[in-house]
Amino acid sequence: MRELVAAQFPAWADLPVQRVEHDGHDNRTFRLGTDMAVRLPSHPRYAAQVKKEQEWLPRLAPLLPLEIPIPIAAGRPTARYQLPWSVYRWLEGEDAAHADVRDLTGFAMLLAKFLDALQAVDPYAGPVPGEHNFFRGGPLTIYDDETRRAIATLRGHIDVDAVTAVWDEALRSTWETDPVWIHGDVAASNLLVRGGSLAAVIDFGCSGVGDPACDLTIAWTLFAGESRTSFRNELQLDGSMWARARGWAMWKGLITLVDTAGADTPEAVRAQRVIDVVVADQRAAA
Repeated sequence: MRELVAAQFPAWADLPVQRVEHDGHDNRTFRLGTDMAVRLPSHPRYAAQVKKEQEWLPRLAPLLPLEIPIPIAAGRPTARYQLPWSVYRWLEGEDAAHADVRDLTGFAMLLAKFLDALQAVDPYAGPVPGEHNFFRGGPLTIYDDETRRAIATLRGHIDVDAVTAVWDEALRSTWETDPVWIHGDVAASNLLVRGGSLAAVIDFGCSGVGDPACDLTIAWTLFAGESRTSFRNELQLDGSMWARARGWAMWKGLITLVDTAGADTPEAVRAQRVIDVVVADQRAAA
């Protein structure tokens, strides 16, 4: 990474470089100096996200109530690293998966206001769901086969009838209005906390315009009780949208559980918990 920076941005060649403690899957992230971050796609399938973020994040940032990453330089592919990459302004904070959130209900309300503002941005010419964002914002039907295979694989480990009921209800609901901007991966690891409160939303690699139901899975992966109810009420979500959101959360929980291959890992425990919570929520709504 030092060689990439030195060759293309020599003014920054002597700045210290440090790998971030809690890195993501799609990119490898490094802190450059004190004010910048370098993000390198970890695989060619994530490369298209670089151009998208370079183009759209500077347009979105002034319209949103929380900080988001702002690209300040675009790195070129080289013989040694053959993908585009980006330099961003550094955002202080600890991700919500590891931070101490003082008021989860207040946190949920701030996130809902952020999503409201994001959905209010003019979606004209925004990137539609596709391979660049793994079809986030598109119809759940694209993941129907994968989900049903996962359910069959996990028979004996999950309540197949209850899980299938959640999935079938989600598929019966469709987004019938104009597309809106979505983040695409609203997860605790992409929400930065400062002073115990939500301060920034990062990693817009799965962003685009479409059905915002995919942005609501945080309701079951992080929120519960009052915080979940406040999140839903602030966004004024109807039962149809909520059902599709449960479908997205169920899909992610199932494929994660399959990927862990029965191992008793923290990731598997979290996935099982999400599946159980989503089932309970669907039953309560019935």
